[in-house]
Amino acid sequence: MNSYRTHHCAELRKSHIGQKVTLSGWVSSRRDHGGLVFVDLRDREGLTQIVLDPHSLPAAHDLRSEFVIRIEGEVVGRPEGTVNLKLSTGEIEIKATQLDVLNRSETPPYPLDEEHVNEDLRLQYRYLDLRRAEMAHNLKLRHRVCKTIRDYLDEQGFLEIETPILFKSTPEGAREYLVPSRANPGLFYALPQSPQQFKQLLMVAGAEKYFQLARCFRDEDLRADRQPEFTQVDLEMSFIEREDIYRLIEGLLQRIWKTSIDHEVKLPLERITFQQAMNSYGTDKPDRRLGMELYDFTETFKASSFKVFASVVAAGGVVKAMNAKGFACATQGQIDHLTEQAKAAGAKGLAWIKAEGGTWKSPIVKFFNDAEKEALTRGLKIEEGDLILFAADQWQPACEVLGKLRLVIAGMLQKMGKLTVPKGVYDFFWVVDFPLIHFDSEAQRYMASHHPFTAPIPEDLSLLEKEPTKVRGQHYDIVLNGVELGGGSIRIHQPEVQKKLFEEVFKIPKEIAETRFGYLIRALGFGAPPHGGIALGLDRLVAILCGAESIRDVIAFPKNARAQDLMTGSPAEVESKQLRELRIQTEIKALAAS
Repeated sequence: MNSYRTHHCAELRKSHIGQKVTLSGWVSSRRDHGGLVFVDLRDREGLTQIVLDPHSLPAAHDLRSEFVIRIEGEVVGRPEGTVNLKLSTGEIEIKATQLDVLNRSETPPYPLDEEHVNEDLRLQYRYLDLRRAEMAHNLKLRHRVCKTIRDYLDEQGFLEIETPILFKSTPEGAREYLVPSRANPGLFYALPQSPQQFKQLLMVAGAEKYFQLARCFRDEDLRADRQPEFTQVDLEMSFIEREDIYRLIEGLLQRIWKTSIDHEVKLPLERITFQQAMNSYGTDKPDRRLGMELYDFTETFKASSFKVFASVVAAGGVVKAMNAKGFACATQGQIDHLTEQAKAAGAKGLAWIKAEGGTWKSPIVKFFNDAEKEALTRGLKIEEGDLILFAADQWQPACEVLGKLRLVIAGMLQKMGKLTVPKGVYDFFWVVDFPLIHFDSEAQRYMASHHPFTAPIPEDLSLLEKEPTKVRGQHYDIVLNGVELGGGSIRIHQPEVQKKLFEEVFKIPKEIAETRFGYLIRALGFGAPPHGGIALGLDRLVAILCGAESIRDVIAFPKNARAQDLMTGSPAEVESKQLRELRIQTEIKALAAS
């Protein structure tokens, strides 16, 4: 029998009244009342109120917040008028007969029940932050999600297989973390951005169905949904088509949402094309709960007196517009901010109309004829109090500008109380038929839109040589409430097609392609089966389930926005001896001295 506890601190109910129990945990709060000391005792599962008489238990006088204690006592009902129905144990309390202080605690640097605490302070004392009920809940929910994933994929015949953490550099993607090799001076490993190539090699090896909860690393600028190290649900299957992936992942998400928060995800999920997503929302991961769809008025303005619009259309561009319902109240400062946001997204400026005071107010309205005004009114359902925003450019830049403004305006409207995003609504859908290739103006060559191992849609193969940007890839993203939960593709399994893309389309010199990917191409030549897969962002997925604003709140020990661990003080300097062993010399101290 455990001498520290017979029950946890959220377990006892009225049915336990009269029982002798032992509890252990942390002092969450302490109150003196009429000669008695009341303590809320906390463990991972919850709280129980303890009543201590200092006359028989003198150590009760010295108890302070976060002391670790063990108590023995009897479960009794709370006196009338003191029941707390907000607490699962709120109908009972423990009348203590013995108190042992297992460990004292220094005064915490901040009250643990305080909601608004500087995030760097929370991360510096992360072990205290994790004692909070919200954080304990998040970690438990993350555990349940991981268990559900493993159980579901095991039922589907998947094998959990670990792939290497020490890999080689593949500089085509995001910036990597490099690890010097002591045994091979001057050479470096790279921490994997994903297990992409290894999971394809596992398909060549005949594993057929692979998965892992993979640790991945990217040396990127951080934001709420990014960390330098993160976890993804990584999987790959042989002898499949896209439909097989859709069914598998839809079933997995349905199981996760049901077991985690008892929410029923209705299947099958909707699918929209990349073209549709961009046309209607200006992004390939739209939050459709916000409304404010984009509409095309290219035909309306192709012969317009407003030369800015007409000249864009004549040059093969488009005119797009959206209605920010109820935002005609925008101040000049807010309009200026939106203009700056549009310019940052690539626009030269921002054209707008306010439907206010029974008229349209805008510097550009005088150029519009009655037919153009009628087309706008009908297409955008313009009413008193609306703000209309325009973007005129080539198709994708025009969509992206309004897509960015849509999110900025949604944030403004939410703060003003003019837009309420419904809670408990989970809008899952697939985005499919992405462009396989895009032209990078900086590199002056074609590049893979996602990664170079994605297979083209078969009916587009004839376009590969003459019109590569029109080739669609067998790529798919799963999107939820404006968040890309994950993405994947059917892979190229024929070595000759992979070599052609590397050398003829992406113009990767033959020797570089051999150095970086030669082993993969050789492996594909040994009977690689048709295969494909997907990776889901576990941290993002759990953050949505928890209602957390940042993935930092669902990771036990995350980094801050500067990629630092304030608790342990990493990254940190290392001893000169270590650098000598690795044949590395740094310039930082020399630069500082100069």
